[in-house]
Amino acid sequence: MTPGIPPARPERPPLFLSGVVLDAPDPQALAGFYQRLLGWPLTQQEEGWVKLVPDGGGTGISFQAEPTYTPPVWPAEPGAQQMQVHLDFQVEDLAAAEAHAISCGARLAAHQPQDDVRVLIDPVGHPFCVFL
Repeated sequence: MTPGIPPARPERPPLFLSGVVLDAPDPQALAGFYQRLLGWPLTQQEEGWVKLVPDGGGTGISFQAEPTYTPPVWPAEPGAQQMQVHLDFQVEDLAAAEAHAISCGARLAAHQPQDDVRVLIDPVGHPFCVFL
């Protein structure tokens, strides 16, 4: 090894993002919310695990049972459960997307940081955004 020259890295193996996993006290119930919201079919269901994938394939959303789940706080507050990840959905009509999400069981977050984004909270407390 030559000083100052990093060692060669092995070739990167193929990696494909299969999905995002959200913890929930009841994964079936939360999957039902997202199924109503997105219209995606349920592709996998077993004890403590549910997966939705868009028609035609692609990156899906899975829901896993977490009996000690604590909802995050939005916006963040010191000492409170912090949001680790959130979902962003691009939409064509912000008002219609917001109304649809609320009709599916979401609630509008009290804090809205931008005019072209709506932060919503799913039934177990995960923030998600719809944006133009």
